[in-house]
Amino acid sequence: MSYKFKNILIAIYSIVILSSCSTFEGLRFWKSDEVDPDEPKKLLSFNAQNNLNIDWDISFNGVNEIGSFEPGFSSENLFFADSEGTLVSINTSNGEKNWEKQLNFLSSGVASGFGIIVVSDIDGNVIALSQDDGSEIWSKNVKGEVLSKAAIDPKTVIVKTGSGELIGLNKSSGEIVWSYRSKLPSLTIRGSSSPVLFDGQVYVTFDNGRLGVFDVNTGYLIWDSAISYADSNSELDNLVDSDSNPIVEGGLVYATNYQGKLNIFDIAQKRSVWSYDASSFFSPVITRGVIIIIESNSNIKSFSSKSLEESWTNEDYLNRDLSNAVSFKGNLVFGDFEGYVHVLNPLNGITTGRKKVSKKSIKTIFSRSNSLYAIDEEFNLFSIKI
Repeated sequence: MSYKFKNILIAIYSIVILSSCSTFEGLRFWKSDEVDPDEPKKLLSFNAQNNLNIDWDISFNGVNEIGSFEPGFSSENLFFADSEGTLVSINTSNGEKNWEKQLNFLSSGVASGFGIIVVSDIDGNVIALSQDDGSEIWSKNVKGEVLSKAAIDPKTVIVKTGSGELIGLNKSSGEIVWSYRSKLPSLTIRGSSSPVLFDGQVYVTFDNGRLGVFDVNTGYLIWDSAISYADSNSELDNLVDSDSNPIVEGGLVYATNYQGKLNIFDIAQKRSVWSYDASSFFSPVITRGVIIIIESNSNIKSFSSKSLEESWTNEDYLNRDLSNAVSFKGNLVFGDFEGYVHVLNPLNGITTGRKKVSKKSIKTIFSRSNSLYAIDEEFNLFSIKI
């Protein structure tokens, strides 16, 4: 074979190999087409049916790490506090401040009711103040940090500490009336649910994955039950904290926990009547005949409230670190880690509205009357209209 002809063959062979690279590319055993399961899903386009507009916004200070700083409401006023102790009363119609007060560094948001507001500081002091001007009425140290907002009834203020103690304080004086200590697991997630008052009873979920129901006046435990059970040898797998508030509606209690279940309890029977394996940091939303949960991986799932069969699932927001969701004007509304507020149709899970309101992660969504309120991780408070 001549040297020239040999070179021509080599050239032809090289061209064939190069042109076949794309074909062999898919056969390479070291190539991976797997998608990172923890990668936040990119937002998809949608058919806009709801417009969102920012009515007003106010900036506060501190870091809203776990989203526990919730506002309180009374009539046309909103009460809000940041972690650095700034407490304000805001007119919800125009965003103007009625009054402002500086307190010690705070550990949780504002509870409001029966003429008072209640906050808790990082030193374990529960503080009651006047709704009219923010003047202090009483302060009581409960020997534990309170990471969730209080519940207030005509006679009693109920708080839950990070150590799992539920405490009832006299609403007028702040003196401790009763207390109950739950069994705290060895490993927990930082965060805590708030007590919920209904018909003279206190409903509360604990870090050990249990629901407890107490008499508001005496603290007597009426009944309790497990939302889910920890059944692993691994402490991480046994994390079953319930950091979401129970929902009491129609003679039923709805509760969720992390690495646990969505569980429905019958109040009259004092027991669980239905459960579904789920992991969630947030309370379920019950609206328009469906029960909706945002799972810990930001998957959204719904069930028929009548048949309890699965209705729809929306995976469009996987790993986007969603906030809690609320029902507002027949819609489902929640925020995400990029500062977007999203609107879904709760009947089919289809996105109908979206607006980027912040450059920071939205931690909490609230609704009141005709307005939505979003709070981001840097304590920016937005009033939003749909």
